[in-house]
Amino acid sequence: MTQVLCDDLVKIYKVADLEVVALQGLDLHVEAGELIAIVGASGSGKSTVQNILGGIDTPTAGKAEVAGFDLTSLTPKERTIYRRRIVGFVWQQTSRNLLPYLTARENVELPLILDGMGGHDRHVYSDELLDAIGMRDHAKRRPEQLSGGEQQRIAIAIALANRPKVLLADEPTGELDSETAAEVFATFRAVNRALGVTIVVLTHDPLVSEQVDRTIAIRDGRMSTETLRRSEIGTEGEHRVVAQEFAVLDRAGRLQLPSEYVDALELERRVRLALEIDHIGVWPDRPREEPEQ
Repeated sequence: MTQVLCDDLVKIYKVADLEVVALQGLDLHVEAGELIAIVGASGSGKSTVQNILGGIDTPTAGKAEVAGFDLTSLTPKERTIYRRRIVGFVWQQTSRNLLPYLTARENVELPLILDGMGGHDRHVYSDELLDAIGMRDHAKRRPEQLSGGEQQRIAIAIALANRPKVLLADEPTGELDSETAAEVFATFRAVNRALGVTIVVLTHDPLVSEQVDRTIAIRDGRMSTETLRRSEIGTEGEHRVVAQEFAVLDRAGRLQLPSEYVDALELERRVRLALEIDHIGVWPDRPREEPEQ
């Protein structure tokens, strides 16, 4: 079942007399229970995608649906319900995730209090969430007594408190070292498997893609490539991860060549194409060198 669907999504911002096109025909499909990463440099449109999926911003044109909610036509009341019940957020800055004067358990219970959950049920459920992220022993500690990675793991529990359908994580490991970042992603994978929640990680760090099964690269407001990873057993019985990169073809037949391919062949402005039986050939727009006789 498709949990997140963006079809020909367009977002245009008006700044004074200028129009800035942040998204230009973006397509995105995420199945229920997936753990994916959307990777893009600053200005690629990544943050705009997050704001639209999070119900913070609205698209200019196109279609955006999350868990059956049409994000282009929500009323203010429906948008509030959507943000409280359908999506959860984990931000890069721990100060946006945790209140410094509350313990880890109290931070997790806060959204449950706001939702009207009773004391006994609240305590039981918060303990379940802390167990799920491996932080039950740290329940009475305040954020200042936790490491950066531990704070982000508590943030994941907070984001899960209202049982969201989709969890959006904005640069969740951006302020962490590689070892701690790996621990946070292990937590994402654990809750993804245990709870079945769909998780979308948005980041500029291409190394994050090694932590998930599917990575979508976004460039110039469009999805450019997808990388799929799978585990297989080699000829000698060893486990290995195989990655395969695909260019994303939109409904108009457009695709973006990976930048390293463009640089390697010095492609500019236009290329020559040739349709073969089972593939399309792409060449630089310059005369071929004739082989020496």
